[in-house]
Amino acid sequence: MPAPTPAPGRSRSRARVRGIALGVVPLVALLAVVGFAPLPYSVARPGQTTDVLGKHGGGEVIAVSGAPVRTTRGQLRMVAIQATGPHVDIHLGQVVDAWFRPDRAVMPKDAVFPSGKSDAQVAQHNRADMKSSQRSAVAAALGLLHKDPDQVKVKLTLDDVGGPSAGLMFSLGIVDKLAGDGSGGDLTGGRTIAGTGTIDADGTVGAVGGAALKTQAARRDGASVFLVPQEECAQVEPAPAGLRLVPVTTLKSAVQALRALARGGTVPHC
Repeated sequence: MPAPTPAPGRSRSRARVRGIALGVVPLVALLAVVGFAPLPYSVARPGQTTDVLGKHGGGEVIAVSGAPVRTTRGQLRMVAIQATGPHVDIHLGQVVDAWFRPDRAVMPKDAVFPSGKSDAQVAQHNRADMKSSQRSAVAAALGLLHKDPDQVKVKLTLDDVGGPSAGLMFSLGIVDKLAGDGSGGDLTGGRTIAGTGTIDADGTVGAVGGAALKTQAARRDGASVFLVPQEECAQVEPAPAGLRLVPVTTLKSAVQALRALARGGTVPHC
């Protein structure tokens, strides 16, 4: 007897199943490739904080000569993030994991590191940025205090952190050591103050990357106040519990805010 002819509807169903199966195979293969292929991202987390009013590596972070220097209380902590290096492969699973963790951030590598450079060149670039930031910090602080840079010399020593984002805190440290709150007290009011922001020689404060992660590092290390470039307020809210966010635009505004805070006055907030 001749074999029965399949019903037309059943043949079409089998064809659809075969078509779907054939389509799924390359999709699964593509997902597998994506899952193991390196992606152009860096994963960052909260890094170290350093009190610029204290010592680091056996010496003072801020050393001043040519003018009387105050004995300070409290702390002014610069804050760093720690990011995977420019040539570390980051895969899809790491990106997904970091995406859902509040203590991680996924950023394009080009936003963290200068492109087309070796690890050694990146480190050199970051050190150069730090040195330039330190020069601007000194100029901004001495300018605010009307100190003659030919008479007052400031040496900043913090070699194991790169980049320009500690500029604001360096300037504030110099101001605290030379002038305090302007009335014989400490600029910090005895508190642990942390913050971030680049600074120009004229005292303008600029935005930095990873500010939200830096608030976590600051709170972890005992800060109760965090100074943040005003344009980045939205990025750092909500702040970790117990950490007060104070937006600043210039070195002068940061000094005014800290002096007001020390007196119990009104202070701007994000």
